[in-house]
Amino acid sequence: MSDGTPFLQQLPHCLESTHFDALGEVMRGKVRDVYRQEERLIMVTTDRLSAFDQVLTTIPFKGEALTRMAVYWFRQTEDIIENHLIDTPDPNVMVVRACKPVPIEIVVRGYLTGSLWRDYQAGRVEEAYGLSLPAGLRKDQRFETPLITPTTKAERGEHDRPIRREEILRTNLVPEAVYESCERAALALFARGQEIAAERGLILVDTKYEFGLADGRVVLMDEIHTSDSSRYWIADTYEERFEAGEDPQMLDKENIRQWLLQRGYQGDGTPPPIPDEVRADLAETYVAAFERITGQRFPLTVGPVEPRIRKNLVATGYLPEP
Repeated sequence: MSDGTPFLQQLPHCLESTHFDALGEVMRGKVRDVYRQEERLIMVTTDRLSAFDQVLTTIPFKGEALTRMAVYWFRQTEDIIENHLIDTPDPNVMVVRACKPVPIEIVVRGYLTGSLWRDYQAGRVEEAYGLSLPAGLRKDQRFETPLITPTTKAERGEHDRPIRREEILRTNLVPEAVYESCERAALALFARGQEIAAERGLILVDTKYEFGLADGRVVLMDEIHTSDSSRYWIADTYEERFEAGEDPQMLDKENIRQWLLQRGYQGDGTPPPIPDEVRADLAETYVAAFERITGQRFPLTVGPVEPRIRKNLVATGYLPEP
């Protein structure tokens, strides 16, 4: 990759955090800066990269790619379940309805890979999730039907924890009717995601969903089917590589997880520094995923991000004139 690529040129302009005091109180998550305004939230997706529940660095164009991808998928699935999206005044910004979060994440898995494969190897799947998987399964093997492996929602700097369905209901962490609504919606959303991904020559491998309550109704919130929350594989090489025992071709941030694992990092201690070339390569992956899934061209505009966001928020009335 040459220094002339927009991905390398954008490295000095990555959006690490935002400072829009007039928007209200800000809550900084792993990736998003969220400003609360009574009945709505202004969600600014930064370029921060998290892996193993730790914020590690920034990736050029990442926040814009995630926001554009989430908006695309919200619109592709709004017939399945209501979502919280109200407006998109800037490519990095979503204005959303404030919901009461359901305090778990619903992870849907179509293949035995990632952390579930590591748990399977260690014999921890039943203990962690209450699921009984047969012996002899292989890494990256497809399940006959998708599995749900819920987790708790970790605060920034902490780790998500696997949680069994029985524990969720026994402790009333989530009321049974609400949890069952979340499960049904998650499976329907995953089926839609796999269908659309297949049309693009991709496999939606697994993903996570977050839900909230608005006037007692279950609503999809946060993000959906993005390269941060999901794994995507290239479909036409999957079978051959699986039979050969080779890793699938990936179009998500799993590459950076593997890069970190190869260097002995799993979320504890000091992470290794991530070279600019690796950051730029990952940026290219985020943009390629967006373009392939949506069929839209990504505008690779090099330059500072926060001034553009401020200008657009003023123009749309979310921020006062300076």
